[in-house]
Amino acid sequence: QVQLLESGGGPVQAGGSLRLSCTASGRTLSYYAMAWFRQAPGKEREFVGSIRYANGDRYYADSVKDRFTISRDVPRKNTIYLQMNSLKPEDTAIYYCALQSVGAREYNVFGQGTQVTVSS
Repeated sequence: QVQLLESGGGPVQAGGSLRLSCTASGRTLSYYAMAWFRQAPGKEREFVGSIRYANGDRYYADSVKDRFTISRDVPRKNTIYLQMNSLKPEDTAIYYCALQSVGAREYNVFGQGTQVTVSS
């Protein structure tokens, strides 16, 4: 069974930066993709960005493109990072790491989340 553990959240002022980390443990020899989602108070969870296991292709939501960057460790590929720059108050949310197992149709494993609070 795969488990995900996020870290790196906290308070930051608008315009600042934070880096989140997520480490997968358990049966993580390979996966289809890992991703970050976020959920702001009173809103539904939304996709932030993802990275594919096989080729490292990355995808981002329009709201974070050019500000956020996903990367991962090599060669194990079991830890991903979310570098968040030029943070805005509207980026305030709980950020969740997610994993889509090989053969799964959607992200089927989520971490507990880490809070990011951006003050103006």
